[in-house]
Amino acid sequence: MQPIAILYPAFVMALLTFVVAVWLLHCRIKAVKAGLTPLYFKLNHGAKLPDYLVQATQHYDNQFEMPVLFYVVLLLAYVTQGADLPMISLAWAFVVTRVVHTVIHLSSNRLRWRRDVFLLGFAILVTLWGWLLAHLLTNS
Repeated sequence: MQPIAILYPAFVMALLTFVVAVWLLHCRIKAVKAGLTPLYFKLNHGAKLPDYLVQATQHYDNQFEMPVLFYVVLLLAYVTQGADLPMISLAWAFVVTRVVHTVIHLSSNRLRWRRDVFLLGFAILVTLWGWLLAHLLTNS
């Protein structure tokens, strides 16, 4: 397996972020057409947002929380030559959890499912960091 393969999941995560951004734009346009004042988006206050817009906004914000640690661990694995098959597999598993989390959050928003998928992704991310640390400690 080529070490560069550790970066491919990052591209898919970035694509997911772009898709969520487009969805957020769609929701904002829908809200404005339904009567939300466009001035709200200039000041970020002064109106009650519809639930679907709050949900989309929260999910977009989520893309800049745990995934940031994901990008960092992938880059560190690449530059330290720690990108082995288990790490690459874990990276893809994390991406799958984030895609499933997105689908749940932006559709049914069933909290139990969302929580379970989130916790699985969290565990995978912690494992990625642990795997990288083990690589660094055994190869330094």
